[in-house]
Amino acid sequence: MISLDNLTVSYGGWTLFDGISFLINEKDRIGLVGRNGAGKTTLLRIITGEQQPTEGCVTINGECSIGYLPQQMRVADTTTLKSETEKAFDEVLRLEADIASLTAQITERTDYESEEYADLLLRLNNTQDRYHILGGDTREADIEKTLLGLGFKRTDFERATSEFSGGWRMRIELAKLLLRRPSIFLLDEPTNHLDIESIQWLEEYLRNYNGAVLLISHDRAFLDNVTTRTVELSLGHIYDYKVPYSKFVELRAERRAQQMAAYENQQKLIEKTEEFIEKFRYKPTKSNQVQSRIKQLERLERIEVEEEDLATLNIKFPPAPRSGQIVAEIKDVGKSFGEKHIFSGANFTIERGQKIALVGRNGEGKTTMARMIIGELESTEGSIRLGANVNIGYYAQNQDDLMDGEFTVFDTLDRVAVGDIRTRLRDILGAFLFRGEDIDKKVKVLSGGERSRLAMARLMLEPYNLLILDEPTNHMDMRSKDILKRAIQKYDGTVIVVSHDRDFLDGMVEKVYEFRDGGVKEYLGGIYYFLEKRKVESLQEIERKDTPASNAAPKEASTGKLSYEQKKEQEKLIRRLRKAVESVEAELAEVEVKIAAYDTKFASATEYNESDYADYNALKCKYDHLMHEWEKASYELEITENQ
Repeated sequence: MISLDNLTVSYGGWTLFDGISFLINEKDRIGLVGRNGAGKTTLLRIITGEQQPTEGCVTINGECSIGYLPQQMRVADTTTLKSETEKAFDEVLRLEADIASLTAQITERTDYESEEYADLLLRLNNTQDRYHILGGDTREADIEKTLLGLGFKRTDFERATSEFSGGWRMRIELAKLLLRRPSIFLLDEPTNHLDIESIQWLEEYLRNYNGAVLLISHDRAFLDNVTTRTVELSLGHIYDYKVPYSKFVELRAERRAQQMAAYENQQKLIEKTEEFIEKFRYKPTKSNQVQSRIKQLERLERIEVEEEDLATLNIKFPPAPRSGQIVAEIKDVGKSFGEKHIFSGANFTIERGQKIALVGRNGEGKTTMARMIIGELESTEGSIRLGANVNIGYYAQNQDDLMDGEFTVFDTLDRVAVGDIRTRLRDILGAFLFRGEDIDKKVKVLSGGERSRLAMARLMLEPYNLLILDEPTNHMDMRSKDILKRAIQKYDGTVIVVSHDRDFLDGMVEKVYEFRDGGVKEYLGGIYYFLEKRKVESLQEIERKDTPASNAAPKEASTGKLSYEQKKEQEKLIRRLRKAVESVEAELAEVEVKIAAYDTKFASATEYNESDYADYNALKCKYDHLMHEWEKASYELEITENQ
């Protein structure tokens, strides 16, 4: 469908790409990966024709249409959300006019046997086919479904586009792109401004889409759920793997290990050959052999090991000073801005050492709650009480905008640091990859990722015992996110994190608070437990919405009785959960037998066997993991059975 042939992009004496080639086929699901600055966005712009390569060419099938979503865009401010979205159907409207015109011409003619009449019929048939392919028959329903899927409400449809923030404007452009149904989507960080629900909706849409998808993303879960092929850009070269991202990471490590082994073997061969040449260079009896070895070296195709960027963040939060057992108590809290009600009825207690997530659709109150806990906003209902000796470190979603662009990197920390920590500022900046001349750069010239790192470095200046992090991974690459995640997991204080990145939250938080439809609901467990539970609740909500409204409906809902369909769905879920519990129990029994066998063996052993102890420890780790899974599955079964 699209062929990239020997693309080279050079800037002065620096080469970004060097003769890269690959094919994009129909229905491909490709994740384009590589570190920041590798040229991913440049490659998308070359495919769209916005930028020309220094050498090489892009060949596009004549019938192939491209839908491109850049990271930054502009949306018209002169219309409403629905009217702006309807622009996706410009071609459909033109086709509608063509169909009307052709139909009128055919109706007026009586020369049924003529070539002109047959030509009109053919044109009408082709136009109607194109009209149906582009969704002309269902465009109103498609607009509504797409806007709702991306998190808009029906009440937003007639709002002016000028009222929406930058993140929501990006969604408007994404909605238009999806509705155009191009042959291939080119998506540059499409999840940056989406909440978890909208990301899941987009995943489902792209998985089932009839065309091809080429996307750039730092969201590992999104890549794994959408893509089946990974193309890596690294140091001007391209590496094509026919696997999703997580499998690519494994294969890439294997490839590098093989590369290193082959390189080291060749270096040994070269070293020995050069030693032979030097040793016998001036001995006439060995001249033929020396010349042979020299030619051998000249002909040798040198193995080049792909360079690896070993610069990594070195984040370690300072030890948390001790706080009271109760860190924050939220009682019947609600918030409204004038007549706009955000949420109410929030009731939860945060204890020392807990790590919790605030999730939900954008605009439902997650950031508002974070700002109320730190005292930036007052609640309009209820009360928030902080515990004894609570010292809060806050990373705002717009943290990078709060820094003065005219200050240097060093000045940004120096102006807020006090005491002995000022002598360690260069070390702290070095841990966040600001080294050498980097510390003298002005904030305004930093990239989004660099600003995020600098903002996070500010949190290192004082030991806090409550960290509130609002979208801390925006603009971070995968490696930096992994390092930040590990630092938070090791942190001995309390953490409240607002994030839509499922992979980042997985294994880090133990409670999830969902802000939805003006309320706040608690889920005990990790992010994937919440998502599974939320899926069941969404199904029940949909069934309730699909039940015809009547005077008896509220009464039935208040009694807590389930409809026949709901009961069937619940019974099906209970069977599945029981099966999951039984499956884990069976695995636990097998592992217990193996551990017992090793215990017996070790009791009578006369010598130490390292591999046996390695296997034994692996079994014990597996046992701990299975026990955790069993507890989670049993708890979920109990909750579902008692509904």
